[in-house]
Amino acid sequence: MRPDGRAPDEIRPVKIIPGFLKYAEGSALIELGDTKVLCAVSVEERVPSFLKDTGCGWVTAEYALLPRSTESRTPRETLGRKGRSQEIQRLIGRSLRAVVDLQALGERTLVVDCDVLQADGGTRTAAITGAWVALKLAVKTLLERGLLERDPVQTALAAISCGVVEGEARVDLNYEEDLLAEVDANFVMTEEGQWVEIQATGEKGAFGWERLEEMKALAEKAIRRLIQYQKEVLL
Repeated sequence: MRPDGRAPDEIRPVKIIPGFLKYAEGSALIELGDTKVLCAVSVEERVPSFLKDTGCGWVTAEYALLPRSTESRTPRETLGRKGRSQEIQRLIGRSLRAVVDLQALGERTLVVDCDVLQADGGTRTAAITGAWVALKLAVKTLLERGLLERDPVQTALAAISCGVVEGEARVDLNYEEDLLAEVDANFVMTEEGQWVEIQATGEKGAFGWERLEEMKALAEKAIRRLIQYQKEVLL
């Protein structure tokens, strides 16, 4: 039995509030159980130097834990990013770029800020899922302003964590389960069932391919549900 009584293939209750911030071109608050992440997209009319005069745009991300998002205070990241945060924000950026036509975006940058308000496991995957909604809203703003000719977001995208706890493959681990996990994994998938990224680590030893297949099946089912929900909140 899982700590919160869920079945192995059951995700925590999910809620996405689109347009959560007044000033951002696109924003969304995502809640996955007790994990809460605020995602905001800002539009900058410039690109990194390596893209200047190419006609291509860019999507990049920043990620941070707020000081009391965790049980004990996490120092505010004001003087540089921690290694974990850098890894996660690169993952978010890569994931979103995988479904965006950068040529259609034009020479502008979409900066995606993901701030964890409360952490209870799965913050990076929740950030990706919420960030896609915020990205769609930012693109809608650009289309309404006549700054884009067409939607550069080519397909939907969501992510979920999985793991093996007490010998059982489970989806969407909370913090309590994450601490006990023998295998920890994150999956990012498009609406068409194409994998953008799969990360899997044996936390307490090696694991077989069959375990990865078990988690993959759980992740695919969960991500399809999340994508359906993303579409519902954007209607």
